[in-house]
Amino acid sequence: MKRFLIFCFLSFALLLLITSCKPNLSNSSSGGNIIVASKDFTEQDILGELLAQQIEATTNLKVDRRPRLGGSFICHSAITSGKIDAYIEYTGTAFTGILKQKVVSNPKEVYDKLKQAYAQQFNLEVMPSLGFENTFAMIIRGEDAKRYNIQTLSQVSQYTPQWRGGFGYEFLEREDGFPGLAKTYGLRFAKPPQIMDLGLVYRALVQKQVDMVAGSSTDGQISRLGVVVLKDDKQYFPPYEAAPIFRQETLQKYPELRKAIAQLAGKISADEMRQLNNLVEGELRNIKDVVQEFRKLKGLDSFKNTKKPVSA
Repeated sequence: MKRFLIFCFLSFALLLLITSCKPNLSNSSSGGNIIVASKDFTEQDILGELLAQQIEATTNLKVDRRPRLGGSFICHSAITSGKIDAYIEYTGTAFTGILKQKVVSNPKEVYDKLKQAYAQQFNLEVMPSLGFENTFAMIIRGEDAKRYNIQTLSQVSQYTPQWRGGFGYEFLEREDGFPGLAKTYGLRFAKPPQIMDLGLVYRALVQKQVDMVAGSSTDGQISRLGVVVLKDDKQYFPPYEAAPIFRQETLQKYPELRKAIAQLAGKISADEMRQLNNLVEGELRNIKDVVQEFRKLKGLDSFKNTKKPVSA
């Protein structure tokens, strides 16, 4: 009996421990008015903090932050179930990944269809784009771009027969990756592109082991290493514009949010996002400080609270 009681006590204690460690996403848990989440990489950390600071600086709402919540499907599940109120998503990801639609290259068409479908199916509002997109980027050394006066993918096709390519496995295999890109632009290399770990492509490019790599258009290494992103002048890649997603119920409850978020529309260019990523990843700067400085640079800190505090 003594052993049985000890076993019961330990089991109960373990249950309490597991329960206490389980993440709590409810608003009531910390008294915030709304919850802003972000996906699990550096750029999203920055954008989530930007959204939170913007709301707190221009309204009297308190924001609970949920950084590194997970990927698109986890964040989408959380917002549709009401566990979070907002996060930043990329239009192409939502359009093809969440809505399961075929790739569309026109940014406005993707945004309009996404906005309509999200409102009808999920009671979510897709807010205006922050001004940049994070998509696949074909990258070459800055010295080569200058030497041959290359700015676009159409221009680079005459040089690739003498060049070497280095790409990640996914980019070589996926439908909107290299096979279609090569066909669209007539890209041919001296030999089949080398399959590389994504963490090594920039080093290989700088060390001249390869001459062209595929990265993300807002990678911090782009500004840090002085490499050049070639313009996708035939719009092969689908648009991946960064846009805030909000629950309609939250916007109805706190109508001042619309004005606060509208002030962020078009405020970040791809180059600026690269610089912000580099400040955090390359220079190891504090994310809150980086965001505060960016808001000041953009004049966003000039918008002040004028309303009475909102009760939780």
